[in-house]
This record gives sequence, structure tokens and C-alpha cells, in this order.
Amino acid sequence: MRTQVRDRSHRRTRRLAAVALAVLAAPLLVACGDESSGTPTLTWYQNPDNGGQAKIAQQCADASNGAYRVKMQMLPKDATGQREQLVRRLAAKDSSIDLMSLDVVYVAEFANAGFLRAFSAEDEDEIAEGKLDAPMETAKWEDKLYAAPFKSNAQLLWYRKAAVEAAGVDPTKPDFTWDKMIAAAESQGKKISEQGSRYEGYVVWVNALVASAGGEIVSDVEAGAKADPTIGSPEGEKAAQIIGDLARSSAAPADLSVAQEEQARASFQSDDGMFMLNWPYILAAARTAVDEGSLDQSVVDDIGWARYPRVDADKPSAPPLGGTNLAIGASTRYPEEAAALVKCATSLESSTQYMLAEGEPSTFAAAYDNADVLKAYPNAPLIRASIDEGGPRPITPYYVDVSSAVLNTFHPPASVRSNTAKEADTFLTEVLRGERLL
Repeated sequence: MRTQVRDRSHRRTRRLAAVALAVLAAPLLVACGDESSGTPTLTWYQNPDNGGQAKIAQQCADASNGAYRVKMQMLPKDATGQREQLVRRLAAKDSSIDLMSLDVVYVAEFANAGFLRAFSAEDEDEIAEGKLDAPMETAKWEDKLYAAPFKSNAQLLWYRKAAVEAAGVDPTKPDFTWDKMIAAAESQGKKISEQGSRYEGYVVWVNALVASAGGEIVSDVEAGAKADPTIGSPEGEKAAQIIGDLARSSAAPADLSVAQEEQARASFQSDDGMFMLNWPYILAAARTAVDEGSLDQSVVDDIGWARYPRVDADKPSAPPLGGTNLAIGASTRYPEEAAALVKCATSLESSTQYMLAEGEPSTFAAAYDNADVLKAYPNAPLIRASIDEGGPRPITPYYVDVSSAVLNTFHPPASVRSNTAKEADTFLTEVLRGERLL
């Protein structure tokens, strides 16, 4: 049965290969030279950042003592565009993709389709040393390691100190729930900022609520198309109820149905802001805004943080887990050199450096004890705990179908009611069984 699952998923993933290859931007050379010297040049397809990945690539190339050079190829800004471009090339067995920065939700799909080179048991032991367990699980498929965690992420609950004090609530208490948060915001005439636009960030919200309630969107994921959608459970119904309650309340920002991370941040930093669910970059972004003169320091001083709120007061939340993994293309001509680059780029030193330079959380527990990290991120212990106890989105080669089914049934937020969960369950079942098209 697993072979049939793999074949079907493989064909589905390769559909994009029927489209002509997109014209790519000229690669950024990290180290000069050509193949005539006998030194391999590895191409790393990266997601956009502020230069942190290129800097690490240069450092790794220098430290290799001439074993390899690296050139960087920039992928589109959003995860969906990155997936499309990579699938087109990998399906065509493009040997130029030696290394790729891959969103955690796509590792299973790419591995199942035969696009990625699995790491050896020895490499896996080295890569896993010191890393947090949750990011490691996102890099595996069918008990094999197909990627190395490069950076991780987990959403936090951000709040405005003055507003919560006025409401008489404490978001840092273990039993702080979504229901309490909505009631507190309504009592103060304030807003709760979330990502409610029709995109992946909204699926993150839905999945986090289901997971925090103790459920799953889909179970038995290794069964592929025969996986069991379980979002129509009491946990899924509770998640749907919370989304609808917030969206129809006075605590919902006017732009909730189109809000992404930055719109949520703008709403939170306004006079109406009180709570926000968002990633750890928020603190660094606020400080930068102060330096640029677009935000008053008093707003930054008023920002507090806590663990992702609970769905049930007696059940720990499952903070949304995100991140990027590094994977090796199955058709690379330089598998040994690519593996060496991956191990160098995902080391503790590289991970800590990237966190300090780019504001992206490390995958290593030890990084959060680093004095420089603690100075830059006073909430570092909370970030580490949130990642380690975070709830990943379904690790399945059919993740694109899962995500699309959720968006088709749960959007817009104001239309969501408890029975939406069962509608999503039916929709997803029909999609996975090939009985319905997205």
C-alpha cells in the first residue's frame, strides 16, 4: 500500500513539472572560481533573508580548505512560490540543486517524491546532536532524515502591558485561555491581532488551535491518500468555535480576514492593540521601527510576551511550529560535499550566528543560553520552550491538499462555526480520496 501511496503522491507533486521552467535570477556568487580548478561549486537555493545564509555559506566554504565553493540562488519570497520553483527543477532532475532551504511543511512531500537525498545514519547522528526534538521531527519522513533543521520558529502571545493591567488579567498564567483573552479585549474595547488572510498563516492558526485542544487535522499521515482526516472531532469543533467567536466579536480587527503577519503587527502596535499571536521577530522589528523613527519607544516598553494561549485551561497549548530545513537534491553531483556544507551551515555556531543576525530562532537548545542571545532576546527561554513543545502542521506528502482543504472551508474567519470542522473533514476526505478537486 505504501508503494501505491508514494506513486500517487509522486505523480501529484510532478504536475508542476509540466509547466515550463521559470526563468531564474542570476546566481549570487559566494566564492569565485569555476569547475576547471577541480573544486566543486555547490549551488544553494535559499529563501530570501538579509544576507545571513550567504554569509554562512562563505564561512563554510572558507572552512572547507578548498573542498568546495558555494553560490547562492534566490528563491521567491513566499513558501508557495519557493515550492513551485523547486518542484519544477527537481522533477526535471536538475543537478544544479545541490542544497535547498525548504519550508518544514514540504519535506515529506519532496522526500516521498524522490526529490531529496537521505542522510546516512552517521550524518543523522551528527546533525541531531544538541538540536531540539521538535525541529528534528519536521526533517524526517518514514523514519529517515531527509533534511537538517536550519532555523526554527514558534508563535508567542504578545500583549500590551497597560491594557492587560487595566483588564485585570495575567497572560503569563498557565491557565490563560483564548476565551479569557477575547473577554479581556472586549472589556477594554481593544483588538486581538491574528493572521486571518487566505494563506498558509491562517492554516497555522487553525492547526495550532486543534493541536492545543489535543487533536489533529489528519492522523495516520504515512498512509498518504488513505490518511484519516480527524479535524471533524470535538477538538476541531472547539478550534472552529474560537475562530468564529473572535472573528464576530468586537475584539476582531477590521482587516482580520486579509491580515498577514505584518498587518497583525501594525494593528497590535496601534492604540487599539492589546493581544497578538505572532512569531518571535516582533520584538526586533519593533526595536528597528524605533530606530527608524516610525514607532515610539513607549510602545516597545509596553510590549510583553507569554506562551501561546490555551484552548482548555487544564491542557498545555501547542504553540505553532515553523522553520526552514536544509535538504540535498537527489540529483546533485556532489553528495559528499553537499552533506559537509549542510552540517557546517546547521552547526551550533552557525545557528547562533543566524539567530543574532536575522532574528530567526535557533534549532539548538544551547543557543538560548548564549549571553549575546539572552541580551538580544530576553524572551529566549520562552522561545526555546515554545519550539520544543510546539505543534507541527501535519507531516504528510499531501500537505498541500490538507492546507488547501482547510482554507476552502475555514475562510473567511467570520463564517466559521463549530460545524465547520465536520465540513472540513468531509472536504479533506474527498480530496485525499480523489473524489473532489481543489
